[in-house]
Amino acid sequence: MKTESAGKTERIGVFMAETVWSLLPPVITIILALATKEVYMSLAIGIFIGAFMFAGFSFLGAIDTMFAIMSDKIGSNVYILVFLVLLGIMVAAIQKSGASQAYGDYAARTIKGKRSALFVTMILGILIFIDDYFNCLTVGTVMRPVTDRFNITRAKLAYIIDATAAPVCIIAPVSSWAAAVTSSLPENSGIDGFALFLQTIPLNLYAWLTIIFMIIIIWSGKDFSRMADFEKESGGTLVIPAEYAEDDSMAPVGNGRIIDLILPLIVLIGGCIFGMLYTGGILEGKGVAEAFANCESARGLVIGSFMTLIFTFILYIPRKILNMTTFCSCFVEGFKQMTSAIMILSLAWTLSGVVGEDYLNIGSYVGSVVSDNATIAVMLPAVFFLVAIGLAFATGTSWGTFGILIPIVLAIVANDNNLMVMTVAAVLAGAVGGDHVSPISDTTILASAGAQCHHIDHVSTQIPYVAVVVVSCVFGYLVSGLTGNGYIGDVVGLAVMLVILGYFLKFKAAK
Repeated sequence: MKTESAGKTERIGVFMAETVWSLLPPVITIILALATKEVYMSLAIGIFIGAFMFAGFSFLGAIDTMFAIMSDKIGSNVYILVFLVLLGIMVAAIQKSGASQAYGDYAARTIKGKRSALFVTMILGILIFIDDYFNCLTVGTVMRPVTDRFNITRAKLAYIIDATAAPVCIIAPVSSWAAAVTSSLPENSGIDGFALFLQTIPLNLYAWLTIIFMIIIIWSGKDFSRMADFEKESGGTLVIPAEYAEDDSMAPVGNGRIIDLILPLIVLIGGCIFGMLYTGGILEGKGVAEAFANCESARGLVIGSFMTLIFTFILYIPRKILNMTTFCSCFVEGFKQMTSAIMILSLAWTLSGVVGEDYLNIGSYVGSVVSDNATIAVMLPAVFFLVAIGLAFATGTSWGTFGILIPIVLAIVANDNNLMVMTVAAVLAGAVGGDHVSPISDTTILASAGAQCHHIDHVSTQIPYVAVVVVSCVFGYLVSGLTGNGYIGDVVGLAVMLVILGYFLKFKAAK
């Protein structure tokens, strides 16, 4: 039997859910993180405030709520954590084998400057389009020794990794993101989700403009705003954050060659692709497209990474690249390397749960605001783009943003196929943009981990770059809605970005 006070606190919690108050926890978290550069404490405070609100301002209720959410979120994302640990073990083994050093020595002789190193990083990021988690950690592992040789700052490396993760995955028909978008459509919509996704690819302004922006920045050799300041502060020397400083335990002890890095990487890519296809039913007679559409990407990554760990063991031990004792020590060292990323991810997932549909339900509030004010059809692509950015930025999840906003779009404009495609494309673009720049996004966190860059340094340096692309996209989607032609919007968005970027590179840039 509930007491009167318990019923009162429950009513307070319900009252604050699905209202503007649900925005408070992520907003406070983001402000604190950017102001203090203490991401762990900022996330913890945001989580507690959200739980405190939901529990009707009960202190004990807030503690119980926040750890209940954390337990649930970690449990539902355990495959991602296992994947991180397995990948950390492989990274440690490759480092100790001497293969990373051999590759770094070769790359230093072959790659002649910063521009080439950054272009190779970008190309590798684009090629690994299968999954953003896999992309962030793999590209960082392979290219970090190379970019370090040329004193490329970890913040610049983190930006390149992040910009070739989600923005590339969202325009790749064969990826975990294509499956996420397809699954976001209501089952009774009568719309082919995969066909709709394919139609949105050329209209996903944020993804395409980010790639073009990145190419121009690399080719020009210039930076501006916070990134330029960060490069200047480093004084041309490589600054490694204390939490990523390597100790003697990670020094190479084997005589590994480049092939000892390349072969595990190839097996990892192939294994993860197979793992995703396997979870999607490829061995049960389903086609490749259907298997990807129905796959469990996180479980597939674990399968692929575990297969690679076994392969690496077989590759190293019989050839005495590493002995058994050294290989086994990589389990502890690999876990240690991933501790920071695991901690931030766990807190970020918990914050996402606090504002999720079972608690403060920020998505319902945003969705109702959009539905109630979506009266001017020509403004819909731009409006949904901005709403998607805000929602993904505040929650740190682009997939959750898809799930909230795409059904609303279909409900509003399902009778106008052209407008529907443009608006869904705008939702996908905005969700990726918000995810790209959000300090609590798991992709942003993993980009920092892959580059071994201080997380807030990565966030603060890439915000101005993302802002240029976002402003250009707004103009592009406004024109798309006004003209009814998404391709004209693409051209306008590109033109606006080139003008803005040209101004910054000419008047505000630093070499």
